[in-house]
Amino acid sequence: MRIVAGIFFALIFHCLKNYNYFCSRICETIILLTHNTQLFMKLLQGKVALITGAARGIGKAIALKFASEGADIAFTDLVIDESGKATEQEIAALGVKAKGYASNAADFAQTEEVVKAIKEEFGHIDILVNNAGITKDGLMLRMTEQQWDAVIAVNLKSAFNFIHALVPIMMRQRGGSIINMASVVGVHGNAGQSNYAASKAGLIALAKSIAQEMGSRGIRANAIAPGFIETAMTAALPEEVRKDWEQKIPLRRGGSVDDIANVATFLASDMASYVTGQVIQVDGGMNM
Repeated sequence: MRIVAGIFFALIFHCLKNYNYFCSRICETIILLTHNTQLFMKLLQGKVALITGAARGIGKAIALKFASEGADIAFTDLVIDESGKATEQEIAALGVKAKGYASNAADFAQTEEVVKAIKEEFGHIDILVNNAGITKDGLMLRMTEQQWDAVIAVNLKSAFNFIHALVPIMMRQRGGSIINMASVVGVHGNAGQSNYAASKAGLIALAKSIAQEMGSRGIRANAIAPGFIETAMTAALPEEVRKDWEQKIPLRRGGSVDDIANVATFLASDMASYVTGQVIQVDGGMNM
């Protein structure tokens, strides 16, 4: 019995003697676990992003990148067809909540309704990407009023519609990030695209104005101006036109949709918390 008691007290003495050592090891373990948690925290974890025109192309690439960084995704397109459903499933496969909404972004009333539905479904909306856009190119002498109106409505008015519907929500949340998908054409102009250039220049000015109006409410607004980006639309261009474009680009290649998505992710994240009212040209140095 005395032997057992002796062993017991010896163990207690050993534990007390090494108390500081055990405490330091425990603290180191906690610090290491905290550091690793921060290390693996995704850039957009816990955020909800609304992306217009995201069933395909650049919008889809942005949605997938945001989802890979932890954001839940609501996206709109004129129709959610099989391609749209496939996009929804592809986003959800990354482990986030995803839902596509059929909506005409150029319609003010429809936009108010779809934003309300998204807010009810997701609880909050932290990021807006105004990506919906079309082209109806033509020289000014031959351009019809319908060509002009259609491009301005889809490219520019849609952004007004969504910003108008979302700003009250972001104001109540005391924060948000708005990203307008502009174009280098909106910065420098382009022959045969006066309607498109005007709509994209409008998106840049819109972002700068919203940045000034809403900065005090914690809402940031920026624009991305892509250059020559490899998409289904540019793939349809004649080879000689594509080669001519590439020769004008210092990096000697067209950009990828992922190049745009990466910049959008930066602007949407807290890494860009002090960036607002800016236009970032993603064009391989084509316009310096």
